[in-house]
Amino acid sequence: MALTKWVLDPAHTEVTFKIRHLMIANVTGSFGKFSSEAETDGDDFSKAKVIFTVETASITTDNEQRDAHLKSDDFFNAEKYPEIKFESTGVKKKNDDEYELEGKLTIRDVTKIIKLNVEAGGIVVDGYGQTKAGFSVTGKINRKDYSLNWNAVTEAGGIVVSDEVKMIIEVQYIKQ
Repeated sequence: MALTKWVLDPAHTEVTFKIRHLMIANVTGSFGKFSSEAETDGDDFSKAKVIFTVETASITTDNEQRDAHLKSDDFFNAEKYPEIKFESTGVKKKNDDEYELEGKLTIRDVTKIIKLNVEAGGIVVDGYGQTKAGFSVTGKINRKDYSLNWNAVTEAGGIVVSDEVKMIIEVQYIKQ
């Protein structure tokens, strides 16, 4: 098959996360600036090579004070480490619509292998004649594995922020 290149459609892509706050409720955040490219054999994503980059300074949780803290050295240190990067190392097809995407995730200066669950939404031609492919991607990481170590204890002895971060990413690619 022919090598096919796909680029991200940022207007139809969302990069979000959820983390437990005070261990009683989730706080949701997102990143507003990101890019990605994928290479496939034809339209077959079962062996895709994917690179996804997120600008750490584009983080938002709808709270300016919290966002500034997340950009600081307590968390992402957006000035020193301006990007989060994911580079796929393999794809495992689970069934017709579900895949396991393995790859190297780099946050700050730490790179770890992670596995993400991918649900393929399909491939269609839009009203402008562009071929688009859509995916829902989910996964979990331990933030402390990436030197995102800040935490505090409440007066009652509770933890302020959990270690587990849930990632929810809606992706749409445009065939080149």
